[in-house]
Amino acid sequence: MISRAADILRVLALQSDGLSLGQIANRVELPRSTVQRIVSALVAEGFVHSDGSSRSLRLGPEIRSLAQASAGDVKERMRPILRDIANRTGETVDLAVLKRGRMHFIDQIVGSHRLRTVSSIGDSFPLTTTANGKAALACLDQAEAARLVLSELESEGDENRLMPVLAELETIRSGALATDEDEHTEGVSAIGFAVRDTAGDVIAVSVPVPTSRYPKVREKLARVLSETKSLLR
Repeated sequence: MISRAADILRVLALQSDGLSLGQIANRVELPRSTVQRIVSALVAEGFVHSDGSSRSLRLGPEIRSLAQASAGDVKERMRPILRDIANRTGETVDLAVLKRGRMHFIDQIVGSHRLRTVSSIGDSFPLTTTANGKAALACLDQAEAARLVLSELESEGDENRLMPVLAELETIRSGALATDEDEHTEGVSAIGFAVRDTAGDVIAVSVPVPTSRYPKVREKLARVLSETKSLLR
């Protein structure tokens, strides 16, 4: 029962517009009657919200409350790690979490260089063109990662990138750090890794730098991030 409820919540997390009972049943491969029984229990607890429309079911307010509490806990636990990386490199360090098919920035230590890159806390970024997004995808099983990649590429009309992105994810799964070299934002490159925390969330640590400085610091960043990643395993 719990695992089935978790499957339903995961499906709804990937569809912010909501899904009908039939659509959920198809995606989790369960009988509609079973899905209806589980969803009714989730609605009663506030984990799922129903607005009465044809695509009526989406994550409820209780899930958001839990997510906010979890994000605060992750920030508290990861802040010393981010600060250590920033102190060792002098660069900005970002912390992001994978939610609803996007990377959401939840914390940041600003670097000491005069020329630096800074994103706003609360911003969200795509998966296939960012270092933290690729790192997060590599933490997922192959089928789930491929589903998210294809969904993003289809929305951008760029399906021809599917095989190269999946090949890059295999390299990251084999131990490489994830990189973004002028892919998401011209003039900005980044390198990073992702891990699953104790709650099962995928969190990513990345270091963005101006591309003009990136070749000079890439080796040092890779060394520091690899050492940090090994400590978090």
